[in-house]
Amino acid sequence: MRIDVITIFPEYLQPLDLSLIGKARQDGLLTIASHDLRDFTHDRHHTVDDTPYGGGAGMVMKPQPWAEALDHVLALAVPDTRPHLIVPGPGGAPFTQARARELAAEPWLAFACGRYEGIDERVYDHAREDLGLEVSVLSLGDYVLNGGEVAVLAMVEAVARLLPGVVGNAESLVEESHEDGLLEYPIYTKPRVWNGRAVPDVLLSGNHAAIGTWRHAQRLARTAERRPDLLHPSQVAVPGEPDVDVALVVPADVPELFTLALASAAHAALVADVRELPELTPSIDDFRDGLEGARTWVARKAGRLVGSVRTEVCGDELRISEVLLAPDVDSVGLESHLLGLAEQSAPSGIRTFSLVARAGSDDVIRRYRKAGYRRSRGEPEVPGQVSLVKRRLAD
Repeated sequence: MRIDVITIFPEYLQPLDLSLIGKARQDGLLTIASHDLRDFTHDRHHTVDDTPYGGGAGMVMKPQPWAEALDHVLALAVPDTRPHLIVPGPGGAPFTQARARELAAEPWLAFACGRYEGIDERVYDHAREDLGLEVSVLSLGDYVLNGGEVAVLAMVEAVARLLPGVVGNAESLVEESHEDGLLEYPIYTKPRVWNGRAVPDVLLSGNHAAIGTWRHAQRLARTAERRPDLLHPSQVAVPGEPDVDVALVVPADVPELFTLALASAAHAALVADVRELPELTPSIDDFRDGLEGARTWVARKAGRLVGSVRTEVCGDELRISEVLLAPDVDSVGLESHLLGLAEQSAPSGIRTFSLVARAGSDDVIRRYRKAGYRRSRGEPEVPGQVSLVKRRLAD
């Protein structure tokens, strides 16, 4: 990755020579170049700002130095290539972990560090319309800094550490705060007891399933306490199931979700007295890829994933997967809640709900009929399944 930073304080970027980012630069994984905006001025005072039209406090950065600086940056690269221009500012979209991952996939980023009251708005138009750049204004948070340099330091570190080879233990990136929408669980190291405080017993048990359940519960609790805004609105108590929470799926849920699908299929085959299990997705990776383009909710009880439902928009139809429940969970209320949640998620323009159920699962089909679903005409797309449809009521 190449990163260019335009600023009136190039020395502000010296911390990027340190630690893992500095090593990545030495190893050739990352190129960072700074450009002094004052080099593109033409008066003896190297003036980069002037008073705002319309009056008001403060000064505004002039467009001409920025235009020449951007031209200079573009001339450094291979012809017909363009950077993604990032302008840090309190009026921008939030800079999140998800956005950092998106930017880490870009080959070339350029940062424009504003100062004073900001950059003349015409610079953004020039960059987009005349230079053909994608321009994103991003904010670190709901506060104001003296300039964009501090934000650039944070953004570059957040993006660069996601590049392959920058962080030694890539697995550590998966379990970090914000990677899947939740904060990280509490962590401990030796000694076992320090200053009268002991490490939680579950972490010493060697029971990895119990540890995983404890960690997930801690993440939910910590997120609810510190950042309730990160929790999806669907993470509410299910009627009749006060210890169940429902949320949109995150990458960390996929292994448990895959196990739930296997267990549900095996249970259905046993109930129907089928000797051979139906063929399922051949691998967990294929299962994970199948979630793209769809919306999936998962239900957890005491930290354990016990249910799910998946939706996908196809024209004016919302396709809903069969609600999956863990075989040892007997909760019509949870099943009804997940189905209702799927229907409520339908965007405007949806006229029909459709879902499939396994042939022979009479109790399940009966419950779907009670919810307003009827068998569709024609043969089901997959043998051994029953196709059901329901007209959406007008708003």
